[in-house]
Amino acid sequence: MAKIESVNVKKTFKIKNKGNQYDELPALGGVDLKIDQGEFMVIVGPSGCGKSTFLDLVSGLTLPDEGTISIDDKPVTGPGLDRAIVFQQNALFPWRNTLENVEFGLESINPDKDNRREIALDYLSLVGLSGYHNHYPHQLSGGMKQRVSIARALALNPDILLMDEPLAALDAQTREFLQRDILRISKESHKTVLFITHSIDEAVFLGDKVAVMSARPGIIKQVLDIPLTAEQRTRDDVAATQEFVQSRLTLWKLLKEEVLKVQDAQTRIQNQAPSNSLIRGSGSGLINAVRVLTKI
Repeated sequence: MAKIESVNVKKTFKIKNKGNQYDELPALGGVDLKIDQGEFMVIVGPSGCGKSTFLDLVSGLTLPDEGTISIDDKPVTGPGLDRAIVFQQNALFPWRNTLENVEFGLESINPDKDNRREIALDYLSLVGLSGYHNHYPHQLSGGMKQRVSIARALALNPDILLMDEPLAALDAQTREFLQRDILRISKESHKTVLFITHSIDEAVFLGDKVAVMSARPGIIKQVLDIPLTAEQRTRDDVAATQEFVQSRLTLWKLLKEEVLKVQDAQTRIQNQAPSNSLIRGSGSGLINAVRVLTKI
């Protein structure tokens, strides 16, 4: 039995145009995906294909228009403590120190203050921030803030960790170190991870499997098994191995086709703009929709 299973999941957004009418924009066109217990699944795809939309649906923050998402064979009907999310932005509370930020999620489920503190300190240690418990967000680097976000999510002891481009805003060196930390933590804690990224290298490095999404409306085009163990992926020379290079090349070929489709679609919309009655300005209709969906 899969830990997470998506069956024919579809999602459509309505975008209001200048005429106070709504244009329907399908974000997901029928996503089928299975993720096993303890598996690190990475999703890559062109901008606007519905990667983040799918993660939101797994989290229960939104619900699909059609199809079902199940966890342990039970339909997802809303958020739950079995799932925790790490966003691209760290979303730390500036008035709370590091320890208090990690404790935040525990406050509603654990009345024992001493125990909450102990748990928070343990997870700060796990992400390499021992000794920083009294620091406030403005005193931390970008990478350290994301470590706090990861510790806050792990402190809830969820079965599933949902990560929406958590390293995208970091510099290359910090990103590489955090990739190794995330891989190590996921394997030590035996969490099931769903990770969204635009980086092919990051996908190959982190993923046990990588799912490639098509251009909007997104479906799973192909799932690629990465022929490297977690231990092999942490070696300094992994990017030079034949397995890594071949996996990267395969993903790029699959992804390139979908990126070109997005570019062609945007070019057609722009060329049609003067004569298309649905498009009357930069703030309406399909032009506005394209801008919205590049963030989905």
